Amino acid sequence: MAVTMKHMALAITALGVISFLLGVVAENKKPAAGTAITGKGVVICKYPSDPTVALGFLSVGFLLAASVVGYLSLFYPYKGKRVPNSALFQSTSFTIFFNVAVFTAGLAAALILWPTIQEHSHLSRTVHHDPDYQCPTAKTGLLGGGAFVSLDSALFWLVALMLADNAREDFFDETEKDVKGELNSEVLEGSA
Repeated sequence: MAVTMKHMALAITALGVISFLLGVVAENKKPAAGTAITGKGVVICKYPSDPTVALGFLSVGFLLAASVVGYLSLFYPYKGKRVPNSALFQSTSFTIFFNVAVFTAGLAAALILWPTIQEHSHLSRTVHHDPDYQCPTAKTGLLGGGAFVSLDSALFWLVALMLADNAREDFFDETEKDVKGELNSEVLEGSA
């Protein structure tokens, strides 16, 4: 069975939605703060167990998978017909949406990774020598915001895929017209 644009679009959509859902759940499961336990000159932070770090990294993984599939879907030779990249990038709309998709994928990755790594750091470093330490968690809102940008990125990859399909059709229409024009000129030269 050959891979079609519909298959690629479904894969991008599924991966983007999963990334979004994992990011939103990670944001909702993140505790507000840890419990500070004071000792002799130290504060030990006790955090409730939560899946925020794992969900954050999974969200980024699905975002990267959606972006890789999105990128590959634009240049894949559907029906065995390859289109030169220059033909795709002649379309201004395609170029804009391609660049926006790449930018939003990077932004989403940054917005999800930042609090995930910060949360991991808080969970792994629990002993502090500052007696006023409050046992914070990662900044609230970044994971959820990153999840929404992740979904936006998948949507931009889909729009770029639609524009690539239009550019692909235009390229093959022009190529077909050129071939027919050459054949007609050869027939006219042969009959003269």
